[in-house]
Amino acid sequence: MRRRLLWQPGGGVVRGFVTPPSSPTRTTIGPKARRWRGEADPGSQLRLARAAILDCVSFRTFGARPLSRRIPQTLGPGLHPSVRLEPGSGPGGSGGGGRMSAEAADREAATSSRPCTPPQTCWFEFLLEESLLEKHLRKPCPDPAPVQLIVQFLEQASKPSVNEQNQVQPPPDNKRNRILKLLALKVAAHLKWDLDILEKSLSVPVLNMLLNELLCISKVPPGTKHVDMDLATLPPTTAMAVLLYNRWAIRTIVQSSFPVKQAKPGPPQLSVMNQMQQEKELTENILKVLKEQAADSILVLEAALKLNKDLYVHTMRTLDLLAMEPGMVNGETESSTAGLKVKTEEMQCQVCYDLGAAYFQQGSTNSAVYENAREKFFRTKELIAEIGSLSLHCTIDEKRLAGYCQACDVLVPSSDSTSQQLTPYSQVHICLRSGNYQEVIQIFIEDNLTLSLPVQFRQSVLRELFQKAQQGNEALDEICFKVCACNTVRDILEGRTISVQFNQLFLRPNKEKIDFLLEVCSRSINLEKASESLKGNMAAFLKNVCLGLEDLQYVFMISSHELFITLLKDEERKLLVDQMRKRSPRVNLCIKPVTSFYDIPASASVNIGQLEHQLILSVDPWRIRQILIELHGMTSERQFWTVSNKWEVPSVYSGVILGIKDNLTRDLVYILMAKGLHCSTVKDFSHAKQLFAACLELVTEFSPKLRQVMLNEMLLLDIHTHEAGTGQAGERPPSDLISRVRGYLEMRLPDIPLRQVIAEECVAFMLNWRESEYLTLQVPAFLLQSNPYVKLGQLLAATCKELPGPKESRRTAKDLWEVVVQICSVSSQHKRGNDGRVSLIKQRESTLGIMYRSELLSFIKKLREPLVLTIILSLFVKLHNVREDIVNDITAEHISIWPSSIPNLQSVDFEAVAITVKELVRYTLSINPNNHSWLIIQADIYFATNQYSAALHYYLQAGAVCSDFFNKAVPPDVYTDQVIKRMIKCCSLLNCHTQVAILCQFLREIDYKTAFKSLQEQNSHDAMDSYYDYIWDVTILEYLTYLHHKRGETDKRQIAIKAIGQTELNASNPEEVLQLAAQRRKKKFLQAMAKLYF
Repeated sequence: MRRRLLWQPGGGVVRGFVTPPSSPTRTTIGPKARRWRGEADPGSQLRLARAAILDCVSFRTFGARPLSRRIPQTLGPGLHPSVRLEPGSGPGGSGGGGRMSAEAADREAATSSRPCTPPQTCWFEFLLEESLLEKHLRKPCPDPAPVQLIVQFLEQASKPSVNEQNQVQPPPDNKRNRILKLLALKVAAHLKWDLDILEKSLSVPVLNMLLNELLCISKVPPGTKHVDMDLATLPPTTAMAVLLYNRWAIRTIVQSSFPVKQAKPGPPQLSVMNQMQQEKELTENILKVLKEQAADSILVLEAALKLNKDLYVHTMRTLDLLAMEPGMVNGETESSTAGLKVKTEEMQCQVCYDLGAAYFQQGSTNSAVYENAREKFFRTKELIAEIGSLSLHCTIDEKRLAGYCQACDVLVPSSDSTSQQLTPYSQVHICLRSGNYQEVIQIFIEDNLTLSLPVQFRQSVLRELFQKAQQGNEALDEICFKVCACNTVRDILEGRTISVQFNQLFLRPNKEKIDFLLEVCSRSINLEKASESLKGNMAAFLKNVCLGLEDLQYVFMISSHELFITLLKDEERKLLVDQMRKRSPRVNLCIKPVTSFYDIPASASVNIGQLEHQLILSVDPWRIRQILIELHGMTSERQFWTVSNKWEVPSVYSGVILGIKDNLTRDLVYILMAKGLHCSTVKDFSHAKQLFAACLELVTEFSPKLRQVMLNEMLLLDIHTHEAGTGQAGERPPSDLISRVRGYLEMRLPDIPLRQVIAEECVAFMLNWRESEYLTLQVPAFLLQSNPYVKLGQLLAATCKELPGPKESRRTAKDLWEVVVQICSVSSQHKRGNDGRVSLIKQRESTLGIMYRSELLSFIKKLREPLVLTIILSLFVKLHNVREDIVNDITAEHISIWPSSIPNLQSVDFEAVAITVKELVRYTLSINPNNHSWLIIQADIYFATNQYSAALHYYLQAGAVCSDFFNKAVPPDVYTDQVIKRMIKCCSLLNCHTQVAILCQFLREIDYKTAFKSLQEQNSHDAMDSYYDYIWDVTILEYLTYLHHKRGETDKRQIAIKAIGQTELNASNPEEVLQLAAQRRKKKFLQAMAKLYF
């Protein structure tokens, strides 16, 4: 697994997750625990290992000249590339030292419990055994991998030292560090200096260091510009090292111009963010220097193309020879042909490709450079053809090269090339630039056979032509159709559907369009070589075109064409032509029917149908009665209440109505009630009242039961009429309506069919108009037992009435709590399966409560009284918070009146409770979107579900609605410390750290720790220093000034100084002035936040 490299000052690269610096305290671990964890005892074995590494092993030296860097200014003081090893793998750590007998025994004991995972070879073991590196690299899957070894070696070699005065010093130039650098170079030599592998696995700073060490060991004079060096006179390996470095330089510049997907950040940690920022700054510094030297690198590579000799690249053997003392070389010198041979053609091919990519990248600012890019890319193609694809030192992505060549053909078409030598892609672009659209059509027709152009490219050409045609170029309309026809035939041959554009352009066919379409179809298929599926697709397309044509002349044009005759059999053609001849023409609705039609006498069935149609449409009770009388006079066999399936009557009523013996009366009562209920549903209350009144008058004569039913329905209608009319403006209902509601609730007539919804609406009506006196004191006892809605309404009204009293007297709140808990409980059943296991089945809708949860929710959505809704919402919020696994509580008003626990938590369906809370908040905010307590609940829900941006939106909206958009101070009971802390957490998790620091001032006691920590973050997604004007606490401003001075951010420091220097923030000012300054900044900051999140 690849690990990410992060750079840190004085420390360096961290593999994987970055951890904060370790504490100076050390936890004591016993010897047994160390052996179990694979760690050596920090006693004699560790001291022996260190002695072996530092003193006892005879290292081979590089010579007197130390290794240097090519770009020292990019690293800066104290910044040295290094790798933090895993615990137990570094010198001085708990992992121990080299390969000694005691160490091997400890390791064997530690890993005996995990035989399938061999221990990872530590970096220092390669120092102790000379041949270990080659053995390790010859493994099929070495662990650590070669690129990881490079990082480890360079990290250890560049670790800074600390002197006696506790000052950080550059890494010492000693034997150990030179050997580590040599090992890193040997691993790169094992990888054959493949820049593709190295760039993919190593960060820019690490690869920069590696190649600079290669230059040093290759005897490139320090401080000498590469452009001033004559590559022809340099030793082969030295010239190759210079080429490698300059190839990497321009490749890195090109790669940096591509967009990179940002890695998903982990949990925010100060040390992690600082290290990431330092790595980013270090990479940017290196890129800055490379871009300044880009012209020199290009000149070096251009000069390399003139070389006519083979070059050699360092191998592990040549690096060993260079590291030996002069007397140990055994006659082999740098000027000899030691090393891995790189042929001239391979070197030129790779350099041409890299130069082409560099020129192409520069072409965005200087289009003349595209010619150079084209020359280099086409030279690369020629060299690849000469070398072949099996070259060891020439690894080029040929698909990417082909893309570069196509792009260059379009951007810089060759003047000496004929159109036959150009690719179809380039030919299309040349034709579009010159306006030769007929040639584009011919290319598209030919491409229907070769299928070389991508479908997306062909569609983009059509879109470009459509755009030009819409800008007023009418001459392109015909071209658009022809290009669209070519694309459609291509789609048909490949099994795709016909595009909408083709159907629109072929809406008005003519002879020219059909002739061209047939020509395209004929030239787009080779009947001798085409498969049966291609022929079938083309035949189906031609048949569909024929079926879509109205003019038979056009149909015969297609059916008599040679391609049509070839693709379709005789029977299919005859069947299609007969079908087209027999097809009736489309009816023109604008033409008046012939007069003789009205002379035809209507039959009885026609008259009945017309009357039934009128019956469906009419809402006039008198007209409905007349129609039914006429219909019953025509036939006595029909039941006309079944004419429309939209006529629906509640099942509790239908049995009584359909029991009426007289057919006419039965149909009339059923239809009047059905139409009245429908009108009430669509809020056509005037017609509903007329229909109900007529039905009431009719049933009064013969059925007291139906008379009471109609009175109940008219009561419900009057409630709906008032709620939809004057009730919305807050006008109280008339006293007679309230009396009728009471009368309905107290009604005890036997055998009267009752709809539950009427009782539900009546109780909601009493609660909405604050008739709590009746619900709490005057409701008959039998009604509380028989009607669950009355019971629920009585508990709600009593709870609202007892709110001002002491907590001990709120008994009804506890009763209401128990009722709702029982409704939200689930009944569990145990079921034994076929395998004998007992499983638990939970039913979502409990039968233990006075009603189902869905019925409770439906009832609540009929309420509009704010206090009642607040009480219900508070109850469900408390029930939601009772869960044991709850992380973030939701706050609500009056939440303290409810019990704090439930005896049997497992019986409550908390998932349903959470859904109910969300639905209730959504409903209450639709009733009143300016209720700050409901807005806070909505914000808390979003906060608990990690939707921090939405949570901030509602927290800010809650403050805005109660402060005239923050022109007044937000009441402290709205923006409590808990709300402010949650807003702080939201901003922190959204990486808006400056907003966090400002919000810390809103707390009763300013949270300096959080404010300072947030201001240290450099990866902030807010306006940062633009917010400094909103800070009124001088301590925070002073810290900002110090922080920017420490970072060397002069501009931001001046902004902080300007903010702290305002006279109204002077500590000597009266308290009123300071409060006024704070309030003014609060107002401006919250308004700015509202504009951001609303």
